[in-house]
Amino acid sequence: MCKICAKNDLKKTASDFGDEYSRFDKEEQTVKLKQLLKRVVLGSSFYQRKFEAAGIDVDAIKTLDDISRLPLTTKEELRDAYPLGLQAVPDEDIIRIHSSSGTTGSPVIIPYTQRDVDIWANMMMRCYQMAGLTKNDRIQITPGYGLWTAGIGFQAGAELLGAMAIPTGPGNTEKQLQMLLDLRSTALASTSSYALLLAEEINKRGLKKNIDLKIGIIGSERWSPKMRKRIEQELGIETFDIFGLTEIYGPGIGIDCYIHDGLHYWSDHLLFEIIDPVTEEKLPDGTLGELVITTLTKEGAPLIRYRTRDLTRIIPEPCKCGCLFPRIDRLLGRTDDRIKIKGVNVYPGQIEDVIQKVEGVSSEYQIVLERKQGRDSMLFRVEIDGADDLGNNRNRAGLLKKAFRDFIGISVDVECVKMGGLPRSEKKSKRVLDNREM
Repeated sequence: MCKICAKNDLKKTASDFGDEYSRFDKEEQTVKLKQLLKRVVLGSSFYQRKFEAAGIDVDAIKTLDDISRLPLTTKEELRDAYPLGLQAVPDEDIIRIHSSSGTTGSPVIIPYTQRDVDIWANMMMRCYQMAGLTKNDRIQITPGYGLWTAGIGFQAGAELLGAMAIPTGPGNTEKQLQMLLDLRSTALASTSSYALLLAEEINKRGLKKNIDLKIGIIGSERWSPKMRKRIEQELGIETFDIFGLTEIYGPGIGIDCYIHDGLHYWSDHLLFEIIDPVTEEKLPDGTLGELVITTLTKEGAPLIRYRTRDLTRIIPEPCKCGCLFPRIDRLLGRTDDRIKIKGVNVYPGQIEDVIQKVEGVSSEYQIVLERKQGRDSMLFRVEIDGADDLGNNRNRAGLLKKAFRDFIGISVDVECVKMGGLPRSEKKSKRVLDNREM
């Protein structure tokens, strides 16, 4: 039996995952949802106003299906609540705040109680356990610290696990390599962009045989199967895709298991729904749509039916790993990350599918959008093996153009460059340059 399930009193087996387990899970979630609603009605001015405006009687919410009666919560509303309008407990109960970057508006400030921090650390510890890490591991943590949730979330989970946390933080690749070698780190926590940058540097310097890495805990941005395979091959590791949002604790609310078929999420603390992003109607399990999250046990800044803008689906089938926690599919992209060109909506996941279909093409690409004389154009720049060979270059470009036409339905210009020819990032890669708005 999955040891994470066993530790959390999920006393079923994988074969019992059907109707009986579903009832058990839903009963627990229903109790916690009712408790959450009582808390926000008493302590959250944000939800008091929101529920009053929508004419909500929380006593009428008796089942999980009733949650669709509650209004959705949006990122814009969280920004409007700046600085501490989301706080749902007295000041003396708040021990920490975290914040989104605020690059597209006011930052979102999320207050945490001691219990929030403890639950978050526990979820992060579960993620490490899911990846097979133990107290004997040494986890090099490269995401940023400070107001951002990433670094401190990875560290808290490592400490609760009893592993050695190596808090290098972002950047300073020379120092990162020194720590990997001298401290013999066995696990790397990072964005996929920085994991690739480190992998390229390690191979360039012939250091692969000298490092002890075996596991990568990779998150914060979408990454393609081709990029994943390249990171694993160049570092000689197994990678695990971790999921999280600043508004919902931070990293650690879900991760894939060794089967690598979807991400398990911690349903004893979080309620996941999938909605149609246009009609806002709830969709059945297995259907692709926008992920909506309710924080069942959060105290400092609980969120009810929060629209994440992430596109995925809830996987209804049991996982072959035996873990009873449910799964979502790997993220296709975000509703606000789509590119609209020539009347067609294009998502990152579709582009990665195109890359996957053409051999000799790297995971690294960049899109440049232009508008000339009222007409949109898209230049797709991508790294390929053997870019200096003119014939190979033309052949790859032709195959990519055909794949875009056949599988997405748009015509693009393609520029093939040598491996390493596109910019690398120590944080998240900027893949789309939209010059149409300039």
